Amino acid sequence: MADGTAEFDFLVIGSGSGLDVANAAANRGRSVAVVEKGPLGGTCLNRGCIPSKQLLYHAEVMETVERADEFGIRADVTDVDFAGIVREVTRDVSESAESIRNGLDASDQHTLLDGEGRFVDDRTIEVVDGPDAGERARADTVLVAAGTRPWIPPIDGVEDVDYLTSTEALQLETPPEHLLVVGGGYIAAELAHFFGTFGSDVSIVGRRPHLLPQADREVAAAFTERYADRFDVYAGYEAVTASESDGAVTVEARPYPPAWAAPDEREPVSVTGDALLVAAGRQPNADLLHPEATGVETDAAGFVETDEYLRTTADGIWALGDIVGEHLLKHNANHEARAVVRNLFGDELEPVDYTAMPFAVFGSPEVAGVGAREGELRDAGLEYATRTYRYEDTARGKAMKVEGFVKVLIDPDGTIRGCHIVGPEASNLIEEVVVAMKAGTGTVWDIRESVHVHPALSEVVDRAFAGQFSHRGGTDDHGGQHHHSHDGHHEHDHDHE
Repeated sequence: MADGTAEFDFLVIGSGSGLDVANAAANRGRSVAVVEKGPLGGTCLNRGCIPSKQLLYHAEVMETVERADEFGIRADVTDVDFAGIVREVTRDVSESAESIRNGLDASDQHTLLDGEGRFVDDRTIEVVDGPDAGERARADTVLVAAGTRPWIPPIDGVEDVDYLTSTEALQLETPPEHLLVVGGGYIAAELAHFFGTFGSDVSIVGRRPHLLPQADREVAAAFTERYADRFDVYAGYEAVTASESDGAVTVEARPYPPAWAAPDEREPVSVTGDALLVAAGRQPNADLLHPEATGVETDAAGFVETDEYLRTTADGIWALGDIVGEHLLKHNANHEARAVVRNLFGDELEPVDYTAMPFAVFGSPEVAGVGAREGELRDAGLEYATRTYRYEDTARGKAMKVEGFVKVLIDPDGTIRGCHIVGPEASNLIEEVVVAMKAGTGTVWDIRESVHVHPALSEVVDRAFAGQFSHRGGTDDHGGQHHHSHDGHHEHDHDHE
């Protein structure tokens, strides 16, 4: 073009799940531009779920060996090549990202613009801070899929501390002697487990009354209790100051909410270690894109506003993934990408269906959930019934010498409202319930009428859905407390990361 702006049919900002839509456009003969400032593949591949879960599986192996004595097996760990473990995972991630880059470079349909993209006009992007800085691109259709970044809470002095975020923590080649973790969500829980398993003393400071605030309260309480057996856990405390001196980091924390909000006899605490991990949530990257140059609107927390089809408030601009803020989960971003493909290239628009969107936390124990939490049902004044079944009451759970439970929430007519699990393989066990809620009748009968392998661990799900449920109403005090707030970040990033 005369003004030096390259023209494309489709342009995507971000190379995570947005790349799925870009590839669908390219497969239909469209010219495609991909704007990416970092390694290809987005947060999940490079800084999130892929490296973290690979590392966490090493922790699972370590735990298995350490527990061998419980089963009459004498085993000792003679050496741990921690640096080698981290380097192998980092190398694997880098090779995957480079493979994506090579695929784009070899494509006649794709153009990779290397750098950070910013809007300069509706559907026009300028590249800054990268090898292609100064390049401009315009497209008929633009997809905003630029994700989130770690949120740093307003802790006095934290900017003068050499703190870690999850990005740096995943590449540490030596475990800290004493790791301080600020945050109580799933990233904090997973990284505390990883480093704790490989020898770090761990202290966790989180504002919520329990760790994992996105989980059902009963599950979160059980998880917090287990973590308190392993680590120093200060749940319900807010980090207010951070300082560093002679290689030691100190965090001062006070009870949260502050005393003026509610009587609290707990004293402030001070914890000191040699490394500080800030894992207090994620904030959207929308502000980096200069959305004010377009008609793209954001909400009070900075997430991109979309309609039920994932169209933004600007004509021809769509958005998906963490930057939308519906669910900060990679499988949700993939789900939204499929919806955008249907809506861009299908005959008619279809709303995104978020029915039965599960989450999982790969800590020790694992946690997984889908659907409503008990606190939400109670706060809404709904009648419901609940039933809980413990792992140790199944043959497989007893053989594994494990603790945990499956908690089911249903409507009086048997419709499944939610299921919440804490214990081994929770991330796999939840899937049966997801399928029932999404593709089955959505009732307890989907589980009850299915034959379960005996004596497999799935029997704990089967039995949780069988037998007598306890009926409760909206005024019952038992159950979870629903927390939902937007203060510029999400306290749970599960996976997208």
